Amino acid sequence: MSALGKLVAITLVAAGAGWAGLKAGEGGITLSGLRDLAEMQIAMLVGQEAAAMQGPDATGPVIYWRHPDGLPEWSAVEASSSDGRPFLPVFASEDLTFDPVAVPEPETAGDRRVLYYRNPMGLPDTSPVPKQDSMGMDYIPVYDGESSDDGSITVSPGKLQRTGVRSTEAVLAPLVAILRAPGIVTLDERRVSVISLRADAFIESVADVTTGSVIAEGAPLVTLYSPEIAQAIAQFVTDVRSEGQQRPGARQRLENLGIPAEVIDRIAAEGQATVSIPIMAPRSGVVLERMAVEGMMSEAGETLFRIADISTIWVIAEVPEATLMEIAEGDEVRVSFRGLADGSMTGRIDAIYPEVDMMTRTGKLRIELPNPDGRLRANMFAEVEIRLGGAPVVQVPEGAVIDTGDRQVVILDLGEGRFRPEPVTVGRRGGGMIEIVSGVAAGDVVVSTATFLIDAESNLNAALAALATPEVQQ
Repeated sequence: MSALGKLVAITLVAAGAGWAGLKAGEGGITLSGLRDLAEMQIAMLVGQEAAAMQGPDATGPVIYWRHPDGLPEWSAVEASSSDGRPFLPVFASEDLTFDPVAVPEPETAGDRRVLYYRNPMGLPDTSPVPKQDSMGMDYIPVYDGESSDDGSITVSPGKLQRTGVRSTEAVLAPLVAILRAPGIVTLDERRVSVISLRADAFIESVADVTTGSVIAEGAPLVTLYSPEIAQAIAQFVTDVRSEGQQRPGARQRLENLGIPAEVIDRIAAEGQATVSIPIMAPRSGVVLERMAVEGMMSEAGETLFRIADISTIWVIAEVPEATLMEIAEGDEVRVSFRGLADGSMTGRIDAIYPEVDMMTRTGKLRIELPNPDGRLRANMFAEVEIRLGGAPVVQVPEGAVIDTGDRQVVILDLGEGRFRPEPVTVGRRGGGMIEIVSGVAAGDVVVSTATFLIDAESNLNAALAALATPEVQQ
């Protein structure tokens, strides 16, 4: 008892003794009657009304009489009220006692022992005995084995049924994830040709082709006159006429000047020099650029046409740096195009570029796709889907992980209704599953539904166990 409690008790005893002495002097009460009267007065001072002390099973001798209306009037002998009604007897079993009160033993439910009772509203309030809160709700018993320092709890089968708790086993398997990356259509660099001259020349005529025209291999593009080429042709014809055969050096000079082989063969067969030299398309494709203009003077190396074969195109996709190690050349991908309703195509990764962009921290993949009908055009946007698999990893359903922002937790199912929260480190996600880097091993059973209910119950029980007194926990 504290010092304040002792002071209050002494004051009560002294007040009761003084009052009892006064009554004893007035009524001639004996010493034993004085003690009983003092006990009664103390009972009234601490708030125990006499009306609450009488019961149907009262036993023992009558120690005093009380007013029939419960007023603060007592008598050591039989007496009557002012209106003539007799005082009611108070028996020894009904009186206040100073004997030590036995502390009730902890309740048990079957083989389980009640540790303490917790507030039904979750407030940090516990009690060693059953009680009710201010709203009349019974405190909830916490049994031995339902609470532990690590926050594990035991949930009854009925509660598991009502809350819909379901458990799933963590598995070791490849985690199939779909990586979506943006892409753009580009021309196959190997299928682009530039038509230019190797000597200064005048453009005499240009074929009826413009930017965007589709031409076939061998189709004429321009006709030109070049003094240097004309001189080489004249020397070649002279050699053919005088010797009856082609000199390798003269023919090689024409080839070095860019004269087509079929033109050289025709000159050799006819034995006549020609002034106008035709230039043909080296491949079939689409004219990307036309710089040739009739009558212009073209210097050596100047571009006249750019032609591209678009029967095969490239899609360049950019993927995050962190996923580059999970992608390999030859992996199958799926490519869809925004401008084409049925533009989804299947291809394979042809190359992974060796550099990472410094600004976006992305790497580039090259996907080669057929384009026989020419629907895919340069600079079109594409969406690339890449399936990421790789080595087997420990994985659980995404719903099994509680992510609070600064931590990730799963609820381990220990069997027989016992659960324990376990911190984990997560990795990739895909297909409704999430990789567990650490914290859970393959074969562990985790709660996949109603995880927040179990986690809240575990945290509440751990907090209440910490607040409970050591005497109650023992």
